[in-house]
Amino acid sequence: MERRALGTQGLTVSALGLGCMGMSEFYGPGDEAESIATIQRALELGVDFLDTADVYGPFTNEELVGRAIAGRRDEVVLATKFGIVRRLDDPDYRSVSGRPDYVRRSCEDSLRRLGVDYVDLYYQHRIDLEVPIEDTVGAMAELVREGKVHHIGLSEASAETIRRAHAVHPLAAVQTEYSLWSRELEDAVLPTLRQLGIGLVAYSPLGRGLLTGTIASLEGFAENDHRRKSPRFQGENLSRNLELVEALEALAAEKGVTPAQLALAWLLAQGPDIVPIPGTKRRAYLEENAAAAAMELSPSDLARLEEVVPHEAVAGERYADMSWVNR
Repeated sequence: MERRALGTQGLTVSALGLGCMGMSEFYGPGDEAESIATIQRALELGVDFLDTADVYGPFTNEELVGRAIAGRRDEVVLATKFGIVRRLDDPDYRSVSGRPDYVRRSCEDSLRRLGVDYVDLYYQHRIDLEVPIEDTVGAMAELVREGKVHHIGLSEASAETIRRAHAVHPLAAVQTEYSLWSRELEDAVLPTLRQLGIGLVAYSPLGRGLLTGTIASLEGFAENDHRRKSPRFQGENLSRNLELVEALEALAAEKGVTPAQLALAWLLAQGPDIVPIPGTKRRAYLEENAAAAAMELSPSDLARLEEVVPHEAVAGERYADMSWVNR
């Protein structure tokens, strides 16, 4: 698979990564054996950029990824995150921390769970508005100097926060939601990244599954599937969004590809500094997604996609509570 540079700090990764979150939580029950097989199949296909976080599980997704890559550390570009605080005794508890002592403790815990000596890319998962970003990034920079982290990044950060952070220590990448119908970052965040030489890692590039064309309703979703609370999956919003998906399906059929492949190919065509990380816990979907990296879309293809799937027509916010997003 083609490789791409994430920013100008020397980090290179596969053009498509693998989001591992759903293997442990948020998308119904997991299957550890299939999840591990999916990660290992990803490496066989040249998909070496694996994305996890301490909060997934909570705390169990890093352990799963660690088991999957045991003995294969040199084949993997490993990214994990800190910053969303959860408790084992209260599954619904959420808070955010960017305190320097918390940064260090979180990193050491992640290294232990992953079974590695360092991570290639360490993100602040959400911005702590009570702690100056300079203090948080300063603590992350110390981890770089100690060799525990090779590159740092932020997730869901505003253009202003990115500039302030980058002035303390160069960021390799910023992760945020980006897809055919989540494009608000194009206004300020993406231009800022390109000006500063920072790569973009696009999570939820398939709209949490809606852009795959395989979802018609919430029926069949597990009770704890987080999409049951997602605004874009609710009532009239879902009905309107499925009309957009139908248009995407029609274009995909014309080209003889799946809607997911077309959506990923569109994203890859937005620039060589963009790396999508579609999540899956099954090898079949991984292989489908990976094939998108070889697709080429013409300017007319891209124009048609943006015409029939206008992002301004998408109904509903990305999250029920957007106060967690620094913008």
